Amino acid sequence: MQKRFLHTIKNLVTAIAVTLFFACENNFNDVQQVGVLQNQPIGEAENIDLKYTELEEQDTTVRLLANLISPKMFDYSNRDFGFSEFPEGIQLKVYDENNKLTTITSKYAIFYTETDIIDLRGDVVIATHEKDSLFTDQLYYNQELEWVFTNKPWLFKRSVGPLHGIGFDSDKGFKNFQMLEMGGDFEIDN
Repeated sequence: MQKRFLHTIKNLVTAIAVTLFFACENNFNDVQQVGVLQNQPIGEAENIDLKYTELEEQDTTVRLLANLISPKMFDYSNRDFGFSEFPEGIQLKVYDENNKLTTITSKYAIFYTETDIIDLRGDVVIATHEKDSLFTDQLYYNQELEWVFTNKPWLFKRSVGPLHGIGFDSDKGFKNFQMLEMGGDFEIDN
């Protein structure tokens, strides 16, 4: 009886092990597909027209602070270092406290969620309400510090005369503007 019981248990364990062995087939295509899905965006949006507003408490009116317009956005917030990508560029309209408009455009943009840094690339133009315009190929904007900077060549057209150079740091209103290198070659397409 004891021998028969041990033999039954041994057969049962062998049957389970064989079943598990054959059930665990390694399908490399399935494993590759998991990696692809992790690299895909968690969301996609088209024809974005996002408005950022603020409620004025004294008279309960809503004031428009910014308007982001873009043909396409990919949301990669599922990554360890999340970001949003705008592969077809952006147009960002920013309104100051007096409702004066500054427009920022680029052919490509990426927003890093954790650092609040926006990386603008490709024909970056900032046009202020004072008719000043900044042209560069790449520009970073730190939202938290409200600071813009680049190491690329730039041209700053303004009413008192143009400036150009390579690299600068500035506050968002270009009041505290520091050039890294004055002059240099710069081409602009009109």
